[in-house]
Amino acid sequence: MGHFTKKSKAKPEISTASLPDIIFMLLIFFMVTTVLREQEVQVRTILPQAEALTKIEQKRYVSYIWMGPEKLRGNRFGETKVQIDDAVIDDLTNIRTIMYRKLTGEPRLIVSLRVDEESEMGIVTDVQQELRKGGTLRINYSSKRDISNL
Repeated sequence: MGHFTKKSKAKPEISTASLPDIIFMLLIFFMVTTVLREQEVQVRTILPQAEALTKIEQKRYVSYIWMGPEKLRGNRFGETKVQIDDAVIDDLTNIRTIMYRKLTGEPRLIVSLRVDEESEMGIVTDVQQELRKGGTLRINYSSKRDISNL
């Protein structure tokens, strides 16, 4: 007759000794490879003051448009320009295409206009019209709080 042995049902344990090393390596990898989104503003934007402000809580849905005198060499300023992301927009009709593409990528997009206090209202109106033609209707105006009236 055959000799039968009973198999043990205990499963071998998985070693977790190297788990902290793996976690830290992944953490360092993502910290090194993550690119922070920074833009070089090429126009001056001294924001006007306001008494009543509302803070935008989710800034990841915000796209900024800067309007103001172009920064030139030697601390001089040129004509009023419009900047979206890192590019100065020469033809304002391009704004509707750029912002429409951003809006299709993120439907909750809010456009924040950062307008220099000395900018002409005509260019602000032109930008607003282009945003409207691109379907970008959620717009806010950035300002600094007037603390003298508090």
